[in-house]
Amino acid sequence: MEPFFTFLGSYWWLAFPLFGVLASVGGAWERSARRRHKRRLEVLHAKAELKAAQAAARGKGAPAAALPPMTGPTATTPGAAEAGAAGRAGAASESSASDSTEASTETGGTHAEQLERLFALHDAVTARWLDYELDVAKMIAFPAMSDGRQPLTAAFLRAKRIADGVRPASAKAKVTRDQVTEYRNAVADYEVSFDVAEREARRIRDSSFSEVERKRLSTAKQLLTVAIDQAATPAERQVAYRRVREELDGLLLLSDDAIEVLEKKVMLELPADAKGGADAATAAPTKPAPAKPAAAPSSPAAEPPSAKPKPQPAPWPVPKRSNGDGPDRSSPSQRRR
Repeated sequence: MEPFFTFLGSYWWLAFPLFGVLASVGGAWERSARRRHKRRLEVLHAKAELKAAQAAARGKGAPAAALPPMTGPTATTPGAAEAGAAGRAGAASESSASDSTEASTETGGTHAEQLERLFALHDAVTARWLDYELDVAKMIAFPAMSDGRQPLTAAFLRAKRIADGVRPASAKAKVTRDQVTEYRNAVADYEVSFDVAEREARRIRDSSFSEVERKRLSTAKQLLTVAIDQAATPAERQVAYRRVREELDGLLLLSDDAIEVLEKKVMLELPADAKGGADAATAAPTKPAPAKPAAAPSSPAAEPPSAKPKPQPAPWPVPKRSNGDGPDRSSPSQRRR
């Protein structure tokens, strides 16, 4: 025991850093437990919402034509009971054909109205999904909405495929009550799964990426603002667009429709004032120039006789001195000398 106490006496100060390490480990464990508990509650809440929506969709009251008629208390006397039964049988036999026709008409009209409402709801959810699928800025801000590896996003995509598969061709299509019920349940699952996936994507944002990948996403977001900025020059927009594609390569998968929408935003037209200036500059040379006065004819035949220049006398030839090479042109008296 003496060595142990000697160790404690020499290294007693190690208790303080060990206490800090244990405290940090315990805090991290508690935070992770809270996160797990929070996610479990969110999943349970989403499942409860899904079940509630399904129950609300299935628990709608049946139409009045389909419900059995309500009957009052029977009479105490046998004659009255027999008379009532006979009257009800006669009324049923007389109005059987009309009741069946009215029931079929009401059922057809109810199905058409239900299908129209379900079509509107289906298209509204699809439009909300396309906002994330075609907008590159939203894809960068909420990448989980385009990541099929996320469980909630995968569940939403499955619900979308089911809803698209059971959707009737039109509201006037001949469908049965079971088909309408199946489509209504599919649309309810589609809407609820999208709400849950959207909430989860807005919560986690880009936390599933590493630090380097988050920096690339931030750079792509900044370049995207330049690529769709109307104040930038076409060359700047094209360079920023190529840089955005390079930064997102390997991080997000852009669909062909999203690329087409982004390219339309990048290839912006010139502003109205610039267009007007360019049109004016183009149209200016086409205006006819003012007529200039005709120049005076330069032909000698057209000039008046008085304007004809007088001939100048030819200059007299200047005699050259002889240098002895040519013939001697001196006078005879000079030659004698």
